[in-house]
Amino acid sequence: MNTLEAIIIAIIEGLTEYLPISSTAHMGFVANLMGMENSEFLKMFQVSIQFGAILSIVALYWKKFFDFSNFNFYLKLGFAVIPALALGYLLDDKIEAVLGNQIAISSVLVLGGIILIFVDKWFKNPKIEDEKEITFKTAITIGFFQCLAMMPGTSRSAASIIGGMTQGLSRKAAAEFSFFLAVPTMLAVTVYSVFVKTWGKGTVNEMKGYEMILQDNQHIMLFLIGNVVAFIVAMIAVKFFISILTKFGFKVWGWYRIIIGILLLIYFWNNPKVESTDSTEITSIQVSAND
Repeated sequence: MNTLEAIIIAIIEGLTEYLPISSTAHMGFVANLMGMENSEFLKMFQVSIQFGAILSIVALYWKKFFDFSNFNFYLKLGFAVIPALALGYLLDDKIEAVLGNQIAISSVLVLGGIILIFVDKWFKNPKIEDEKEITFKTAITIGFFQCLAMMPGTSRSAASIIGGMTQGLSRKAAAEFSFFLAVPTMLAVTVYSVFVKTWGKGTVNEMKGYEMILQDNQHIMLFLIGNVVAFIVAMIAVKFFISILTKFGFKVWGWYRIIIGILLLIYFWNNPKVESTDSTEITSIQVSAND
């Protein structure tokens, strides 16, 4: 991976991590189309740059994250993240197996888009406008909805936002709680992938993520550049998303998913030998790899 490729992947991560369109799918497709080498470092890089995206939410909502008087806020996130971490760990191998199936991921993009088109009609009368009104039961329920994103292409953001709306949250409240929930979820995935997971297991080149990063100066620079770019782009994307969501709802994102999904289905159907990059999202909610 060269510097330009790292910047492009980081831009894709920053743009799509918090939008209901699946960052895993987009990073995988872009890397695939650019003909990038399917390396263990690329897979790990796509997970590790989530750290930059995480920091963007902390920076944007710093008053919320550093309001230590509101201890319930931290407890709600703690309980809500448990289902994803537990199931993600147990289903790690099965999730990785699906990551190589671009036809399946493209199909999920289309199906998810169809659902998003009707979401606003299904949940017209929200009762919760503020995070403080969210109960522990509601938070845990949203956490279980987030687990749907274990199917690559679903989108962690879409699953958790829709989960929030089923519990009576307004679009804005559901989106913001989804952002908050992403921080512990993605932080756990990133830490696991960088410090715990063994990449290339069973080969002569098996290494921990941090060992790959520290392998040479080029990898260190790519890691730093990727996180900085993801941080900046994610901040812009989140503000843009909230504005569009408040004014127009989910329909625009639904049509986007359908159009992109169909185009990718046509492409991969006609190019069945195109190699997958096995990208990751917790967007994924893998505790061992990213959607």
